[in-house]
Amino acid sequence: MTITPDSVVYWQWGPVVINATLVFTWVTMALLVGVSVVVTRKLTPGFEMGRGQNALEAVVGTLREQIREVSRQDPERFLSFIGTLFLFIVLSNVLGVIPGYQSPTGSLTTTAALAVCVFFAVPLFGIQDKGLSAYLKNYIKPTPIMLPFNIIGELSRTLALAVRLFGNIMSGSLIAAILIGVVPLFFPVVMNVFSILIGVIQAYIFSVLAMVYIASGTAATGRTDEKAQDERKGEP
Repeated sequence: MTITPDSVVYWQWGPVVINATLVFTWVTMALLVGVSVVVTRKLTPGFEMGRGQNALEAVVGTLREQIREVSRQDPERFLSFIGTLFLFIVLSNVLGVIPGYQSPTGSLTTTAALAVCVFFAVPLFGIQDKGLSAYLKNYIKPTPIMLPFNIIGELSRTLALAVRLFGNIMSGSLIAAILIGVVPLFFPVVMNVFSILIGVIQAYIFSVLAMVYIASGTAATGRTDEKAQDERKGEP
């Protein structure tokens, strides 16, 4: 029984290891790029559009609305980052029902890498809005005594993001394997449906938490939807 794709090694030469986590991360990224190229190759304005463009616009529109609801800011500048996180995680999780596919989100290295991306995105968006000095002052509010606690908070929520996603995906795969071994005739279909549902939910939770953390770093001076629209129109 494979608990994590890190344990499935396809090739190794000294310290260089190509395992299932790395291989299926590449596969997932290749699928995302391939589908994006195919769907966006013939984009058309208006109401006459293909099914691919319809699906793409539905996904983008849903992501945009979710980002707006969570952040209360213009969603456009967050859309590419949060959207990429969500699509990578949800595709990795959903493809886990395919026999032979090892979901890279079942590896702590993958979830830790995604959490680190969020860790660096928070100050980057915050500094972009407030400036470096104004953003750094948040760590000593309301008193400089809070500096170590704020730093620990940043690190702990990054760890929580990584462990939460890894734990849910790994435990789900483990439970499914145990139940399939006990009742092989009935549980495979049920567990596949359950795995897809859990995978989508976990991708949504990770993306929402990432947006919450980013919004907390830009909340003080974040641009609202109205301000962003005025900027695009050139109005004061």
